[in-house]
Amino acid sequence: MIRSISLGIAVVSALCFGFSGPMAKYLGAAGLSPLESVWVRMAGAGLVLLVILAVARPGALRIPRDRLGFFAAYAVIAVAGVQALFFLAITRLPVGVTLLIEYTAPVLVVLWVRFIRRVRLPRAAYLGALVAVIGLGVVVEVWQGLRLDALGLLLALLASACCAGYFLMSDNLHVDPLGLVAWGMIGAAVVLVPISQPWGIDWAAFGRTVTVSDFTLPVAGALAWLIVVATVIAYVAGVTAVRRLSAAVGATVASLEVIGAALLAWILLDEHLGVAQIAGGAVVLLGALLAQTATAARQAVPPVGEPVLTGVQGR
Repeated sequence: MIRSISLGIAVVSALCFGFSGPMAKYLGAAGLSPLESVWVRMAGAGLVLLVILAVARPGALRIPRDRLGFFAAYAVIAVAGVQALFFLAITRLPVGVTLLIEYTAPVLVVLWVRFIRRVRLPRAAYLGALVAVIGLGVVVEVWQGLRLDALGLLLALLASACCAGYFLMSDNLHVDPLGLVAWGMIGAAVVLVPISQPWGIDWAAFGRTVTVSDFTLPVAGALAWLIVVATVIAYVAGVTAVRRLSAAVGATVASLEVIGAALLAWILLDEHLGVAQIAGGAVVLLGALLAQTATAARQAVPPVGEPVLTGVQGR
């Protein structure tokens, strides 16, 4: 039962993240640049969480002195790095290829856990991550229109590394997850100021309505959904799931975000799924199901004489 609940939380996180692309399209149609949209998203989500926690759980906002560096690294790597590098990469590479490269993160997480933290994982963890990446390749039809711009490839690889960092750092059991996400968002908004240049945002755009593929939404409504659902709920659920499942399993299950995004784009943007997308989605689901069997490896059993290594050691 506990495992099923944990997996459910991970799926909710992936589906909520899936709204990012469709809602960002409405902001783009209103005139915001991708980096402006990222900044508004991070700043808005950070403020929402700060207000909620200040009223309901003020203790969650306290940052222990010995964790200041960790919180700063989370803001820069796990939030600002993932968001900014992805949006910069898609200016030089096809979106599908960039997504595929970014979602090699589960493989990076599995390798980190095995060789850096020295935690033994069952074969299902490795197989699930590999199968999920193969499925993503089919979903985005990586064989079509591939052009490997050197800088774009580097940016996408860095985004993948930051994405892996998000899962690994979210696995830290010594900090409050809600406070971590709240300060991570605020810190990311501060870090992104120089490149997002929010002073140039056309704030009047949020009072308009825009139409994308015959579907009309108020821009303010799209932004609210992007902030509350695709950011606050997605990040909080994601961190919670990683702590329950482990970074390796949580990262692989998070690959379902691409499937969720494709389905939502089909519904909201009339971007139809082809046979390859449906087949690839089934493969991704298989990878996620394989990976979830590795949940029992949250605490590995080492040979006699060696210390027990858990998911929180090695940071």
